Formats: sequence, structure tokens, C-alpha cells
Amino acid sequence: MEKDIKKTGTTTVGLVYKSGNGGVVLGSEKKATMGYLIDSKKARKIYPIDRRIGITTAGGVGDIQTIVRYMKAEANIYKFQKGKEITVRGLTTLLANILQGNKYFPFMGLFVVGGYDDRGPQVFSLDPYGGIVENDKYYSTGSGSPMAYGVLEDGYKEKMKREDAIKLVVRAIKAAMKRDIASGEGVAIAVIDEKGYRELTEEEIKNFE
Repeated sequence: MEKDIKKTGTTTVGLVYKSGNGGVVLGSEKKATMGYLIDSKKARKIYPIDRRIGITTAGGVGDIQTIVRYMKAEANIYKFQKGKEITVRGLTTLLANILQGNKYFPFMGLFVVGGYDDRGPQVFSLDPYGGIVENDKYYSTGSGSPMAYGVLEDGYKEKMKREDAIKLVVRAIKAAMKRDIASGEGVAIAVIDEKGYRELTEEEIKNFE
């Protein structure tokens, strides 16, 4: 029964670009599925966590939304207690500890944390048990990630400009939408740099297709 009701299927991408002071591009498609049913055509899979940190999500919707609430609360608590914003690595480690602490009843989700702090732009990938993968310039999660990785491997270059990075992420997401049955219904993009987190409008995204 659980397979029939759990909302799954996703393609997400997180990518670092280094032109200028650099930044991070987060991307996803918008389809949520329940088995063979399209549950939503406007599913949210990218969330702001702090002023300069965002997260992409793939997996069970209930687990994902709970994790996002935890992360937003913890970021606010840290800011209140310390008087400064949590670092990208600090928030990633915190999420890893939460996931590891629940490994016997895990949160079923894959996450890419991206953000900007004193160390510049960074991305980290996490599995449901709190394992962190770092030091890569881009990550993709979800059922469409094999197709997205093919595009990223072919198109990524060091010191990419912001516009080129957005174009590449859009192209990777759209490639997955063409071949992965659980991915589709449009592209969502967020950009994070020293100025903060910002989500692009549908009209802005069309300029990069």
C-alpha cells in the first residue's frame, strides 16, 4: 500500500559557477507522482533555508517537508544564539547528523545543499543516512539524475559565467524530463550568490531555454 500512496520521482541539480565571486544554481522539475498518477504539476523541490542557503529535495514529500522545516528552524536558532548566519558546511553537517540519528527509521530523501558564505559558493550532496559527498562542482539527485549527469558531464566548465551555468542546469533538467517518466511539468531555478537566494520567474527561465 505504501508504494501506492508515496509521492516520488524527481530530478534536481546543484551546480557551482566561479565567474566573478561565483555562486550556486539549483534546479528541479515540477512533477510529483503517486505510482502512475501525476499528483502535482507544480511540486516544489527547491527551498530557501537561510538568506544565502538553499536545498533541493528528492524522495517522499512528507519526509522532505519535515526536514525543510527542521533546517529553517535550526538556521534561525543558530542566528539568534550566535548573532550570525550558519555556514553552508555547518548546516550540511547539522542535516547529516539529523539523518544519521534517524537511520533506523530514515527520512526517505536525497538532498543537495547549496549556498554562499565566507568560503564562497559550495554544494554538498546527502543521502538518507546522512552521508555527505563534497568536493564536486555539481550534483544531481532523483530518478532523472542519470540523464541530467550526462548533460552536466558534457557541458560543465571551470569558471562558468552565471548565465552559462543557468543554461546548463536548465538543459540538464529538460534532458531528464524527456526520458524519465517521473520528471516533467516545467523547470524551477534558484540562484544563490553573495547577495542572497533568489528564485527565477517562469519568464526569466524561458530566456535560458
